[in-house]
Amino acid sequence: MDIALFSPSSLFPNEDDSSSGDDRIETQESYVERKHQFPGMELIIREFSFHQLNANLLWPGTFSFAEWLVKNRSCIERRRVIELGSGTGALAIFLEKAYHLDITTSDYDDQEIEENIAHNCRVNGIPVLPHIKHTWGENFPNSDPDWDLIIASDILLYVKQYANLIKTISFLLKFYKPRDSKAVSPANNDENGGHEALVLPRPAFLMSWRRRIGKEDESVFFNGCENAGLEVHHLGSRVYCIKPSNERQ
Repeated sequence: MDIALFSPSSLFPNEDDSSSGDDRIETQESYVERKHQFPGMELIIREFSFHQLNANLLWPGTFSFAEWLVKNRSCIERRRVIELGSGTGALAIFLEKAYHLDITTSDYDDQEIEENIAHNCRVNGIPVLPHIKHTWGENFPNSDPDWDLIIASDILLYVKQYANLIKTISFLLKFYKPRDSKAVSPANNDENGGHEALVLPRPAFLMSWRRRIGKEDESVFFNGCENAGLEVHHLGSRVYCIKPSNERQ
């Protein structure tokens, strides 16, 4: 696995980074706790001062994705969700606190990441979320995945890992087995500002990012998805819905 020995915050201009200059300086401390503003609430998130797998900081895409999900809450209501690349667990914690969402976190097979997510759950007053340690491309621990929505933000960092990421996404989508046959009904239009609710297929992968990514790298990922029998749809605001192709279902 390729490992980047730098802070993800260096990929973004200062206006995308709400931390102070002192906070951005890597130190020998194990952790730094920061307060972060999410829609309607403030979360206290413990972040690694440095982590070799880049699970140490909150990325800009986390906050923009949270805002998008609030505006399109019909996408997540009554869904069983798993987040890929959870990092600190901040997005999942926000969704659980805001909507009592049935959500599972996941990230690399790394004990420190799992323990830190559990810590952040407790400090923000929610039960520790279910967590799955999984390295993309390897056999998934659950042979019968029953999550009808997969989410992720800012995970397209390593181009060399795209094939492994697509392999994991394909497995979760194509081997999805629902717990029951109940259909997910859309939210009331009045709850979405009078606009028609955006309803995603079951299953679906909903992805957002804010990091800079070249057109060639973007094509590598999206073409890889299509070659794997997946359809990619841009929903706006750099949010994408990926689902199994009708021809492959």
